[in-house]
Amino acid sequence: MQSKLSILIGCGLLLANVAAGGQAKAGAGKISDGIVKVGVITDLSGLYSDLSGQGSIIAAQMAVNEFGGKVLGAPIQIVSADHQNKADIAANKARQWFDTQQVDVIVDGVNSAAGLAVSKVANEKHRIFIDSGAGSTRFTNEDCNPYTIHYAYDTYATGSVTGKAVVQHGGTTWFFITADYAFGKSLQQDTTTAINGVGGKVLGSVLAPLNAPDFSSYLLQAQGSGAKVIGLANAGGDTINSIKAASEFGINKKQTLAGLLVFITDIHALGLQVTQGMYVADGFYWDLNDATRKFGKAFMAKANKMPTMVQAAVYSSTLEYLRAVQAAGTDDADTVMRKLKEMTLNDAFVKNGKIRADGRMVHDFYLFQVKSPGESKGDWDFYKLVATVPGDQAFQPLSASRCPMIKK
Repeated sequence: MQSKLSILIGCGLLLANVAAGGQAKAGAGKISDGIVKVGVITDLSGLYSDLSGQGSIIAAQMAVNEFGGKVLGAPIQIVSADHQNKADIAANKARQWFDTQQVDVIVDGVNSAAGLAVSKVANEKHRIFIDSGAGSTRFTNEDCNPYTIHYAYDTYATGSVTGKAVVQHGGTTWFFITADYAFGKSLQQDTTTAINGVGGKVLGSVLAPLNAPDFSSYLLQAQGSGAKVIGLANAGGDTINSIKAASEFGINKKQTLAGLLVFITDIHALGLQVTQGMYVADGFYWDLNDATRKFGKAFMAKANKMPTMVQAAVYSSTLEYLRAVQAAGTDDADTVMRKLKEMTLNDAFVKNGKIRADGRMVHDFYLFQVKSPGESKGDWDFYKLVATVPGDQAFQPLSASRCPMIKK
């Protein structure tokens, strides 16, 4: 028979263990399921895979590694999926991640139709979505919600910066070849507003399907318009194929091509001989400063290419999300989102960035001109800086927002 003393000691140890277990659970409760999961939803197989794709997954993992692999003592895990540029696949994957895999935040979201579909699911499930890959201004206007951040760029920034610069350099009349979905239409509309605002004129436009196999008929319509500038309101493989076709037909010798969303990977694929002299609006370039060069070279070592604006923004958004979780002391979406909107964002992608009430992350934008082959000092040395446009001038002003969350 146990003595009363041994029973008391045993009870004391049991109570101590229960208390310790309670404290452990309370600590673990800061992270809802003991792990922080970052979902990278992207294009791994289509026309945007070079500017996002596997490079976005690498960029997100670089952020995790830089952060130390854990936040609030919990491990950080990257999961990824290919949405195949289809809105239904993107929405279904986001719902599955949130419902059954406890994904805390989704990043990238290249392709506006796919990104907007994920945004709606994020709002429904009260989880965070930080879109870096899609460009439609609908994210911060009619389709804004409390759980979505539009991070890297939008069609207002790229269209207005490029459109104004080209008109001011003599490109006063325009014809658009436009991708036939939300992104392309937004890009044409926002660029048109910028062109009209500085005295230019749009003579016409034509819609081209996503991933069009042949751009010759669209380019012939643009040629027939007599416009000085052919505005390419598309991206990725469609932009590359448009520029290639224009070069083959000799159209670019008589009319100026304006790529309204051109990525450094596009320039690399086409070569400086074809792209020299083009104006490019971008939110990131690897050779801007010491921080961008350090990140660019580290990315190059893993991906065998320099990062695009989208990939650099995936790194940044993942890193800043983790910093917000750390600062908030929890992965609760509402608490983390409040913290993100309080923070000033600083990393290799953004300096003094702020997230507005409509979800727009405001940061400086840049106008570059593509170097000639003789000016370039080596592979990936493509751009010379023409102008730095402050974020409050590059992005749509909050006063003009159509976001229902904004009180006017």
